[in-house]
This record gives sequence, C-alpha cells and structure tokens, in this order.
Amino acid sequence: MMLWALVLLPLAGGLVALAVGRGGQRLAPTAVATTTVLLTGGVAARLWYAATQDAGTGTWWAQVQTPWIDRFGISLHLGLDGLSHVLVLLTLFLGLLAIGASRHSIKDRFGFYYFNLLATLSGVIGVFLALDLFLFFVFWEIMLVPMYFLIGIWGHERRRHAAIKFFIFTQASSLLMLAAMIALALAVPGGPAFGLPTLLGAELPPGTQTWLLAGFVLAFGVKLPAFGVHTWLPDAHTQAPTGGSVLLAGILLKTGAYGLLRFAIPLFPDGVAVLAPWLMAIGAIGVVYGAVLAFAQTDMKRLVAYTSVSHMGFVLLGAFALTPLALQGTVMQMVAHGLSTGALFMLAGGLQDRLHTRDITTMGGLWSDAPRMGVAALFFAVASLGLPGLGNFIAEITILLGAFPVAPVWTVVTATGLIGASIYALYFMQRGFFGPAATQRDVRDLGALESIMYLALAAGLIALGLLPQPVFELAAPALAGIEPGVLTRQQP
Repeated sequence: MMLWALVLLPLAGGLVALAVGRGGQRLAPTAVATTTVLLTGGVAARLWYAATQDAGTGTWWAQVQTPWIDRFGISLHLGLDGLSHVLVLLTLFLGLLAIGASRHSIKDRFGFYYFNLLATLSGVIGVFLALDLFLFFVFWEIMLVPMYFLIGIWGHERRRHAAIKFFIFTQASSLLMLAAMIALALAVPGGPAFGLPTLLGAELPPGTQTWLLAGFVLAFGVKLPAFGVHTWLPDAHTQAPTGGSVLLAGILLKTGAYGLLRFAIPLFPDGVAVLAPWLMAIGAIGVVYGAVLAFAQTDMKRLVAYTSVSHMGFVLLGAFALTPLALQGTVMQMVAHGLSTGALFMLAGGLQDRLHTRDITTMGGLWSDAPRMGVAALFFAVASLGLPGLGNFIAEITILLGAFPVAPVWTVVTATGLIGASIYALYFMQRGFFGPAATQRDVRDLGALESIMYLALAAGLIALGLLPQPVFELAAPALAGIEPGVLTRQQP
C-alpha cells in the first residue's frame, strides 16, 4: 500500500489545502502543500531503504496489483523500480521548489492553486508507477487537467490562449495514445490485455508493431516535446506561473521520455528497428532547431522554453540509439534537465516579479543590482550549456558517445547544438546581467529562502556531475531489457 500512498498523499493534501485555503488564506494551504510533499518524500525514502535492505528484490522494488476491470484485462497495477524511483524523487524535489517559487507570483485563490499543484504531482507519480496501460492513461489524464488550470487561472497576459493550446495538443495526443493502447490490447493473442508483463511477452507482426509504435511515439513526442509537435511548449511555458513552469519543464516533459523507455521501446522491438533512424534524426534536428530559436528570443521565458526543445532532442536521440551508454545518458539528461531548467524558470519568474517584464533587451546591469541572482543565473546558464563537472555534461557526453556508433551523422549534427547552447547562454547573461542598466531601478536580490532553493538545485547538478554512478546503477536494471536492435541499421 505504500505505492498507493505515493500517489494518493499529494491528492489528499491538495484537498486539505483547498479546504483550509478558503477565505483568502495564504499561509495554511502553503504549509499543507509543503508538509504533504515532505511526507510523500518520506514514503519514497522508506521504499528505497526497504529495497536496499532486501537483496532479493530484483528489478522491481515493490509491486501491488488489484483486479479492476477483469473483462478487459485491466488491473490497478503499480510497480516501483530504480528508474521510476529516480523520477519520483525528482518530482517531489521540484514540487517542493515549485511551492517555494509560488510565494510571490500567486496573489489569490491559494487553496485552489495548491490543490492543482499537488494534483499534478499525484498524476505524474501515478504515471511513473503504473504498470497497466489503461491505468497509465488514467494518470496521464489526471496530470493534464490541473496543469490546464494552473496556466489558465494564474498565468500571465495570454494565459487562456496558452492553456487552451496546451490542452488541445496534449488531449489530442492522449486520445491517439488511447487508440494505440486499445489496438495493442486487442492485437495480443488471448486478449484484450493491458498489463505490461503480459504485453511484453506477446508476439506481434513487425508491421503491426511499426504502426502501434508510431502511435505511441507521436503521443509521447508531443509531451517530450519532439521537433514538429513542440509548438504548444513556448506559449505554455511563457504564460504559466513560475511554479507551473517548474513543474511543466522539470517533470511533465519527462513523462513523455519515460513512456518511451518504459512502454514504447520494450513493447515494439521490431517497430523500433524500423523507426529508430528517423526518430534519431528528429532528435538531432530538434537539438539544433531549439538552440537557434532560443538565441532568437527576447522574452526570457520563451528563451528557456526553446532550450527545453533542444535538450529534449538529446533524449530522443539517446533513447532510440538503444546502446547501454546512450540509454544511461538519456536518464541522466531527464534528471539534469529537470534541475537546470527548473532553476532557469525560477530565475525568469523571479525577474518578472521584480521588473514586471520578461524582455531581456530592457534589462542589463542586473549583476550589480542583484549579485546573488547574477551568480545563480551564471551557474545555471553554464550548466545548461553543458559545463564539465555538472550533470548536464555527463548526460550529453554519454548520449553522444553512446549514439555515435549507431548514428554518426546525426550525432555530429547533435554535437553542433552544444555550440548553439553556448551562444544562447552567453546571450542570456550578457543582455540580462552585464552591460549598462537600461533603466533606473531598485532590484531586490535573492532572499534567504530563494538562496537555499538555488543552492539545493546547484548541489544536485554538482552531485550528478561528480558522482553520476548512483543514478546509473539505479536505472540500469530497468534499461537492461531494452535490446540494441538498431545497431546495424543504416541511417537515412
């Protein structure tokens, strides 16, 4: 039942925050939300401790399965392994920081705000634990609705447009995923079946696998987002409140990558052999495209949003290279990107609260006005461009090394994106923090709580850069079953 506690505690805490937040209370729902995330983190720590004490746990640390809709082979099946545990911890850590980042940006309806924030965490954790495809879809839908409200109610000037665009893109991809799931469940001999263990043992014709994989990849690619289906992301990121941007960039994008690693690639090995070269090409193009578009932005949040398109292109390349090194780098990129980009969105939100603008061209000279904020911005900017010694560098170099034997051309193309990352990171710092100030202003520097949050994120990236092995070891059993089926394929 501890697995269900991971899922239901945030939802229950959200309901409590909603109840105590009536009447315009700010402190009570904030305290409830913070306590809820800490309690859920305690459950996650307890599960990790139990797994370390049980040498016979194997790949799965814990599982719980209850019949639900037997007629269609649907059950309430949750499971936790090293890969999902890493992502659950990332979810809770960034959830806690999103609460802290919401102190100044949220001005009203605090109870409803924290209810939606915690409901999003509940849905995301459910996605990372579900081992039944239909249950996975239910959690996938649960996390979308509260994020729609976070953007549409507490966002910025064009929040309704961004929220509707986000919902249309993600809901269309969800329905496509549901159709692919139903087709898969019916195609399985002796079906219908939705349980991952049953589906992994099913033999499907290569042509069927290719079409089903295409449906799953398109659905997960929208959330990733992959180049070509990414257009909802800049608007959603730009208009979301700071806490919503942290969740969206740091956590929700990772559900698409997780879906590829947990479901799409293991279920359709023959389909992967056909589509992997093309998907790696899309990933490489996305890296360069995102870097170029990031450099072209004057809106700070849009700049950071396009860096996500670039960085998640590395995930697509690494996932479909299918070498052990590339897959390990993919997981590291998911974690490191969550930390670095979450910090950059916190910085962008903090500057907007102070300056009432996101236009980089109207800033300048912020280093002398707010030196602690300048140091934080510099650290996370160089982390984003892949400075050696930090987690982003470990992720990107392992993906490139792992993908080169499989797709040398697309790996070289991807590597040029690192040049683009250096350019937009320097542009971000030069226009925003150095040079003369555009206007006379009194900018509040980072306070104690903000400094602690940035130090925690920085410590995480340094730990990943200097000691990446624990993350590699946690994810390795989950990745071991993915066969390198495209090693000998020619790239387009």
